[in-house]
Amino acid sequence: MSENEISYKIRGAIFKVYNALGPGLLESIYESALYYQLNKDGLKIVKQINLPVKYDNVELDITFRLDLLVEDKVIIELKSVEELKSIHFKQLNTYLKLTNKRLGLLVNFNCVNILDNIHRVVNKI
Repeated sequence: MSENEISYKIRGAIFKVYNALGPGLLESIYESALYYQLNKDGLKIVKQINLPVKYDNVELDITFRLDLLVEDKVIIELKSVEELKSIHFKQLNTYLKLTNKRLGLLVNFNCVNILDNIHRVVNKI
């Protein structure tokens, strides 16, 4: 399955979660609900993955965490904030570069219109 096909299925799951729960909850609630829905939809998904960080070709003694990784291809970074800032997009772009993945979705569930709050971030590998 391509990144675009995975992204399409993820968007459908996001809509289901948002329509059921609405805005204003903690990020962790949306993460658990989306994890459940994506599993239910038959996608391979892992949450809160600890990944090593390399600097100067040395693996550091600290990791960073991805919210969700779908089909080992698409990273989902979830937020529940008043508004997304440019740093949120840069954060996801950094995650994509560190993992050598091509596509990430930045989603803010604390909004009036979820359609306007799902953003594709592409790593030009």
